[in-house]
Amino acid sequence: MQLEQTFRYWWTQRRQRQILICVALGLLLGLAIAALQYLATDAPLMSLGWPGWLTLLVTALAFVLNAITALPAEIVFLGAVAVLYVSGVLTTAEALQGFSNDGMVTVAVLYFVVTGLQQTGALAWISQQLLGLPKRRTTTFVRLTVPIMVLSAFLNNTPVVAMFIPVVNDWCRKLRISPSKLMIPLSYASIFGGLCTLIGTSTNLVVSGLLVEATDHPGLRIFDLTPVGLPCAIAGLCFLFFGQRWLLPNRKPAMGDLSDVRQYTVEMVVAPRSPLAGKTVEQAGLRHLPGLYLAEIARGQQILPAVSPRELLRENDQLVFVGIVDSILDLQRLRGLSPATDQVFKLDTPRTERRLIEAVVSHTCSLVGKTIREGQFRSRYDAVVLAVARNGDRVQGKVGDIRLRPGDTLLLETHPRFIERQRISNDFYLVSDLPDSEPLRHEKAPIALLILLLMVVLAGVGWLSMLKAAVLAAMLMLITGCCAPTRALQSIEWSVLLVIGAALGISEAMQVTGAAEAIAASFLGIAGSQPLVALAVIYGITTLLTEMITNNAAAALMFPIALSVAQGLGVSYMPFVIAIMIAASASFSTPIGYQTNLMVYGPGGYKFTDFMRIGIPLNLLFWGITVFLAPHIYPF
Repeated sequence: MQLEQTFRYWWTQRRQRQILICVALGLLLGLAIAALQYLATDAPLMSLGWPGWLTLLVTALAFVLNAITALPAEIVFLGAVAVLYVSGVLTTAEALQGFSNDGMVTVAVLYFVVTGLQQTGALAWISQQLLGLPKRRTTTFVRLTVPIMVLSAFLNNTPVVAMFIPVVNDWCRKLRISPSKLMIPLSYASIFGGLCTLIGTSTNLVVSGLLVEATDHPGLRIFDLTPVGLPCAIAGLCFLFFGQRWLLPNRKPAMGDLSDVRQYTVEMVVAPRSPLAGKTVEQAGLRHLPGLYLAEIARGQQILPAVSPRELLRENDQLVFVGIVDSILDLQRLRGLSPATDQVFKLDTPRTERRLIEAVVSHTCSLVGKTIREGQFRSRYDAVVLAVARNGDRVQGKVGDIRLRPGDTLLLETHPRFIERQRISNDFYLVSDLPDSEPLRHEKAPIALLILLLMVVLAGVGWLSMLKAAVLAAMLMLITGCCAPTRALQSIEWSVLLVIGAALGISEAMQVTGAAEAIAASFLGIAGSQPLVALAVIYGITTLLTEMITNNAAAALMFPIALSVAQGLGVSYMPFVIAIMIAASASFSTPIGYQTNLMVYGPGGYKFTDFMRIGIPLNLLFWGITVFLAPHIYPF
């Protein structure tokens, strides 16, 4: 009775429940290894030295710590690499090898390219053309995953995901969806696409190269993988579509309760020769911005107070919006809209170097009781007031005619140095910067898109490696002014790069100590003389290794083993080659198995176990489809 009560107490505590699950999984893993040792005649795991067993222990511990603790993933994996390095399992070169890996450096350089696309508004254009603003959750999922899957079939997964992470973040905010509902589908859809063609992922090309070297095969053609990869991709999309509601976490809301946030009144003008002129309010994208509405349009002496979504916009129309600051930032990013006040263009600082800043007027401010125009706000503070919020109510009248009161919150356009100058000033209670609020360089958007296209073409046709193409694109973004150097450096997600580098270090330890090969050999002991069983075992081992080490490393390790198994059984090696390609790329159960999973790990606010919950069923689904289809497409 006492034992039962103790167990119930432990099970009702979330942390203890996670520990119990991990202990149970550890026991099952131990039993599986013991069974494999009994079935395998050469007992390869028993021949491992202490470096191999230490590597297995440290790797397992890293997985458990990620699953049951709140420690950042980069701390856990860096700690694991540190243990392996200090213990002598890894040499200095091997421990640091992951931080000079082409894949990791490519991800770092792509942040520069993505920043250039962001700062020119090119990403917003891509988002509008591909994604739009669907009203239904199912439409949202389809409009994201299908284009990503098609693009990834012919482009490298990494730049596709790198480009769409900020787009999806912005999209989630507008649609009021938690990013955790779409970031995993973004990564998985790119993996699905990569399975459909030979050039979809570098792993396919690696295996094809190994096939040419080891046999007399001329090499796989671009669509040789499609008969197996495409059904897997379609099945994966269907699984995500129907299982997303229950299997994807809802980590944090994209937007909070809009009824409690401060409301700004801001005036924008349709610029001369604006692309918005001649479009309706709805076509211009001004109707569905969350927490924002178009209160009126001033057209010369005419005031349109109740604006219809079918109202045609004209050049020099002055649009009065009321809403929250995030949506006002969206207005600032729209090409063809400018602040209605001409004071913005009188500031000395170039617009590309300015930021949006919020400041709360104090009761000791000398401008209290005066209008913004009377107080000569721009001359006094080298800043322009774009909007005013007062107790959550709309402030009537033009911005320049608003009489300031203590507690008014001002939305300012100014140089970032304003914060340093006014933080200790008595004129404002609070001064805060709005992230990613610099005005966009719309005139350079075509240049940024051409640079992106150049990078894709050069890497896609094989004239340059992905890293060289990305470096060239980053250099062009900086040289042409599409991307500010300081902003590019700030955009780098250092935690993602640290996790990638450290994960590659653990992968290196698994290989140099022979631990990965011993695991593979142990599992192969149960294959027997049945080709279908051997194919299933090869796929399962490759999947397991891919989740622990990199996909390319898993494929390179398993290819010679699979080839020797096929030769020993006297059957065709093609089903095994196809199985290795699918299994090595289909990494869903952990964030460290594939770079795109790591890239969405932070932006989605995920925990390590989130990938297991949705990824393990996906791995099993792909396993079954591949083992069933591969022998039918390429007979034994």
